[in-house]
Amino acid sequence: MYRKLLTAGLLIAATTFTTSALAMDGSKLPKKKQTTQGLYLSPTEAYDMLQAEHDQLLFVDVRTRAEVNFLGMPSDTDANIPYMKLSEWYGWDKKKNNFKMELNDDFLPALKQRLAQKGLSKDDKIILMCRSGSRSAAAANLLAKDGFRNVYTIVEGFEGDKAKHGETKGQRLVNGWKNDKLPWTYKLAESKMYVTND
Repeated sequence: MYRKLLTAGLLIAATTFTTSALAMDGSKLPKKKQTTQGLYLSPTEAYDMLQAEHDQLLFVDVRTRAEVNFLGMPSDTDANIPYMKLSEWYGWDKKKNNFKMELNDDFLPALKQRLAQKGLSKDDKIILMCRSGSRSAAAANLLAKDGFRNVYTIVEGFEGDKAKHGETKGQRLVNGWKNDKLPWTYKLAESKMYVTND
């Protein structure tokens, strides 16, 4: 009897993850956070999915190495594979008021390698997370073009969205992995890091 209840509970939980991710209305997200597959998760939904299915999915932090190094990362992340890089500080972006970044040409090969190391394929679930949901959406679209079928993005990212009013206006305090108080760490494991010679 207990085994039947446990199986039913796991089935309901798995269905909840899929339904909640698919039920989020992507058309209400900013364009830069929308993906072609339309698979979205809040940080809490992603954490719950990780707890239930960690061995059956790949969780990748696509932020730069500098972001991970100085801001920490989720404890359950399988790998950091930057979608964009700041390796040479490519000048100043006057429109965005920050340093320019360029695409990491090694993103796709590195992700495929991590997938293979975990014994997974393009049909298995992949969860992508960046700072606030834009780069992870772009990375998800790249993977979809390459034939990946189940690429989820954490729409609020690691740090969340900026406050729009009050004394904290412009600070990333609204939502996100850290603000939802989900497990994260400053202690980085070399085995999870994107280590190259550049």
